[in-house]
Amino acid sequence: MGLIYEEGRGVPQNDTEAISKAAEQGIAAAQFNMGLIYEEGRGVPQDDTEAIKWYLKAAEQGNDDAKNNLNMMYQNGRGNLQEEAETIKWCRKAAELGIASAQFNMGLIYDEGKGVPINDAKAIKWYLKAAEQGHANAQYNLGLMYSRGLEDYAEATRWFLKSAEQGIADAQFNIGLILEEGRGVKRDPASAAVWYGEAAQQGHEEAQSRLDKMKYK
Repeated sequence: MGLIYEEGRGVPQNDTEAISKAAEQGIAAAQFNMGLIYEEGRGVPQDDTEAIKWYLKAAEQGNDDAKNNLNMMYQNGRGNLQEEAETIKWCRKAAELGIASAQFNMGLIYDEGKGVPINDAKAIKWYLKAAEQGHANAQYNLGLMYSRGLEDYAEATRWFLKSAEQGIADAQFNIGLILEEGRGVKRDPASAAVWYGEAAQQGHEEAQSRLDKMKYK
């Protein structure tokens, strides 16, 4: 029946009709396809939140394609960080499935208080989960939290460095700042200049300004 509707054999072609019943019965591949239908708006109004809902159902059954699509949607800022409890609920579910970009977004939600009270401990918890999977922006934000609120510069440096090595210009700048000023580490102006240079090459104006001042000292 799915093939009949999908290919329009004797009936009007209808992707949603072809897949929805199987999806509702818990077939992971059909749930993934329902996510795709809503993500791309195939025969239905395009709806990121509905797409995420179906991808999550498939991902919870171990569907790797659904996990990949969820990761891309959260990575591209689709269907997240709205101030609706329902949206945060889906983001949390994705984060609990181990999707790094969703974990990063959960950290951001608690860090900035988007739809929930600000909670540094929960922000760090989610940033850390994403950072440990190599999420460069989570590593950078974790570095910020350790350098600003917690004033643990050794830990901040560790995470800034991981992010900087992945090419995040703000992390490269912050490593330079820590090394130039000796914040919790031994001062190392030469290494600071190297990191400022890396950030400046990406157009980081403050890094370029610091680098210019170092040259004239």
